[in-house]
Amino acid sequence: MADLMVKGVIFDLDGTLVTSSLDFALIKAQVGCDRDADLLEYVESLPSPYMREEAMALIHQHEMQDAQHAEPIPGVAETLSFLKALNMPMAIVTRNYSKAARLKLERCRLELDLMLTREDALPKPDPQALHMVADSWSLPYQQCVYVGDYKYDIEAARRASMRACLFAPLGLPDYAEQADIIIERFTDLPTALGLHHRAQTGQLVG
Repeated sequence: MADLMVKGVIFDLDGTLVTSSLDFALIKAQVGCDRDADLLEYVESLPSPYMREEAMALIHQHEMQDAQHAEPIPGVAETLSFLKALNMPMAIVTRNYSKAARLKLERCRLELDLMLTREDALPKPDPQALHMVADSWSLPYQQCVYVGDYKYDIEAARRASMRACLFAPLGLPDYAEQADIIIERFTDLPTALGLHHRAQTGQLVG
């Protein structure tokens, strides 16, 4: 990463900035979605508006329950403070429900410049939301990094022409090799992005 001047950092939410205990296998079983299928794509494919609304209402219920128990991932608060001190633009792109996502940020006392949910743009791995964030900052996509804990995050970053940073605190998954950067502790992020050197030499973002 030393050769890349990072100008903006975008984060996934669940499992990256805050804890989540959503049981996707249970949710899929309840709405009739195949275990290996994408849940949101399945809901969109249901044949009637009533069926789609009913399935989404169930998903919202699970998401709101999950939000009420969210806690910040260790190292997140201090890492975000470090990036903020560098004047680094930061945003969140999540597949989550907006109401649940806002509740998680409030519970965990996290504040970022911008958050886009599945209600604001096509859900990951589609790159639309990542492009919207970078465009709002007037930054080239190649100068932005997307940090997440799942394969959809890596795929979205690659499709958006951004660097993909995988947060893997529990060991490396089989798709880890697709990431440009891998961190096991959240506090390792500034060093992995070459930002500690920039702070030491007084190079601020912007």
